[in-house]
Amino acid sequence: MRTLMPALIFMAVYTTGIAYLDLDYFKWDFRSTTAVHSLLGIVLGLFLVFRVNSAYDRWWEGRKLWGSLVNNTRNLALKLGGFLPTDDKESRNYFAQMIPNFVIAMKEHLRDGVKIEDLDMVGGEEFLKRIKGKKHIPNFITLLIYERINALYKSENITGNQFFVLDKEVKSFSDILGGCERIKNTPIPYSYSMYIKKFIFTYTITLPFAFIHEFNYWTVPIVLLIFYILISVEIIAEEIEDPFGKDVNDLPTDDLSEKIKGNVREILMESAPD
Repeated sequence: MRTLMPALIFMAVYTTGIAYLDLDYFKWDFRSTTAVHSLLGIVLGLFLVFRVNSAYDRWWEGRKLWGSLVNNTRNLALKLGGFLPTDDKESRNYFAQMIPNFVIAMKEHLRDGVKIEDLDMVGGEEFLKRIKGKKHIPNFITLLIYERINALYKSENITGNQFFVLDKEVKSFSDILGGCERIKNTPIPYSYSMYIKKFIFTYTITLPFAFIHEFNYWTVPIVLLIFYILISVEIIAEEIEDPFGKDVNDLPTDDLSEKIKGNVREILMESAPD
């Protein structure tokens, strides 16, 4: 309602003005019909259904990708927890912080950019020095995870078969990130979106002429109701086509990040630092 209020006020004033000029001032006498708007309404409805379905497909694909991220982070943590020596607290602590770092970096990367202060400083100044200035921080964190796994393999803390198992799980991080970036960076074509807006505007701006001699001043609330329904569908589609923001209709990526963080740390180190 806050978004649509200026447009609703305009339509109310416009429709009231048309009704006054037609019924009381000029007292035009012409035969109005809703036949044209009935036919156009069917076409407009098909456009809006396709628009909402396209936007919802993007939202649902994003939800499935984040669901996969929850599962894959758990799988990686479980396998690391089983492969790593129980006395290797340093490596367990490293992965207990670095895996959630990737998730947080991915979440913020899909929004306005990653803030380094939101990440756990694994390794202190050395980590800060290496990550500072990087343009794609999730990619760099994946590189650090690979470096650590490779170091474990070279030091014979994990076997070659275990290395390949872990490689598969870390690779899935890049696949999920790439899928989310595809949704983020591929918006609905501008010409298609603008055409629907023009269609809705033309349809509703001419509605008073179709209704006025049948409903008189009741035309005003009728037109407002139709306008509100049509334009709300378009706004809903715009809200959900980019599901990675902070709006109420976006995916709960903040909650999912916290869930992943808690799960990974519980698996790898019960005594992991907060």
